[in-house]
Amino acid sequence: MSCHVMPWGLRMNHLSLSELCCLFCCPPCPSKITSKLAFLPPEPTYTLLCDESGSRWTLHLSERADWQYSAREKDAIECFMTRTSRGNRIACMFVRCSPSARFTLLFSHGNAVDLGQMSSFYIGLGSRINCNVFSYDYSGYGASSGKPSEKNLYADVDAAWHSLRTRYGIRPENVIVYGQSIGTVPSVDLAARYESAAVVLHSPLTSGMRVAFPDTKKTYCFDAFPNIDKISKVTSPVLVIHGTEDEVIDFSHGLALYERCQRPVEPLWVEGAGHNDVELYGQYLERLKQFVAHELVNLST
Repeated sequence: MSCHVMPWGLRMNHLSLSELCCLFCCPPCPSKITSKLAFLPPEPTYTLLCDESGSRWTLHLSERADWQYSAREKDAIECFMTRTSRGNRIACMFVRCSPSARFTLLFSHGNAVDLGQMSSFYIGLGSRINCNVFSYDYSGYGASSGKPSEKNLYADVDAAWHSLRTRYGIRPENVIVYGQSIGTVPSVDLAARYESAAVVLHSPLTSGMRVAFPDTKKTYCFDAFPNIDKISKVTSPVLVIHGTEDEVIDFSHGLALYERCQRPVEPLWVEGAGHNDVELYGQYLERLKQFVAHELVNLST
């Protein structure tokens, strides 16, 4: 079976000039920027049902989740709920893709998608690059409670990181922090505070203002998602992946982040790829395979 792809990332609402003026001038604040420009949680494509003991959760996928595999692969997925420091309960998913996997991806997914829709992609990706996958839904997405916000993003990824560490006993040197589009925001924030085996930034943004207003040259106090100011604090190896024809987050964002990394590895610039189709290009899987199977192993020996 071919690798099933769910290539959703950041999506921008089309705002009028008056709406933009109101957004940034009356007065501007990160919560308004993020709610207008970033978060589009879909109708949930799955439910989590807890047994009588309260310890085992069962994943039920709707047709809109577009599950591509059999019941055997679905049995390899473990789901549970955990609470964040901001009081929300977020859904977590651990996908056991390979019994010989050395690394686990801590995957922060893109916008307008939830864990149900991503579950087939995680199976396909993990099995092909020999990694297990741990993911979670942001507050307000899927089965997670609360509302999406920048502050909740950081609390959500913290809760996921600590669950991966404590529930499964996975050490930081075996975790690859992977963020796609809006998911690069919590990924960079986490990686700036905790060292891991590596970081993968897939179609990343430098900041919210720089996406909305490409001529922005500095970070303002009301800017949201300031990856550009955090990336230099990341001490783990960083692989940046970006399509050269990205119509949502310009290719220049990936290049700017790459240039500020302490420990960049050879990036993957996918010629002709847009924002939502990088995974469809053969070099995407090939680059990740090379990175995981050879480069990371050599770095850790």
